[in-house]
Amino acid sequence: MRFMILVKASKDSEAGVMPQEDMLKAMADYHEDLAKAGVLLDANGLQPSSKGWRIKYSGGKRTVVDGPFTETKELVAGYTIIQVKSREEALEWTKRFPNPHYEDCEIEIRQMFELEDFGASEQVDRFREMGLATKT
Repeated sequence: MRFMILVKASKDSEAGVMPQEDMLKAMADYHEDLAKAGVLLDANGLQPSSKGWRIKYSGGKRTVVDGPFTETKELVAGYTIIQVKSREEALEWTKRFPNPHYEDCEIEIRQMFELEDFGASEQVDRFREMGLATKT
């Protein structure tokens, strides 16, 4: 089972303020524990939305909308992906996640779909052939 831990953006992260050294240490310690346990798949911070864009779909058309985006609480500043044996194990790991902003905030945890969740199909096999299936 894979889970994505989503770190919500803050005013500082959207302003491009880099984390302080003690936060980097806390995050490095946490991710090192995940790696030692063999459950860490990926983790990274994201650049501010001012450096990004969105593609809006409407009536069969695509429109590019450049950042920044105003709703900071709806933006993602970083993520960690873990692969564990159960929801309970994921919950235990995420309870240990360091507070990313030194203030009241929240992280969001979402289980990711596995190709097996979609059932057998030619299109699912195409994803497997691309190497997108996970090894469980």
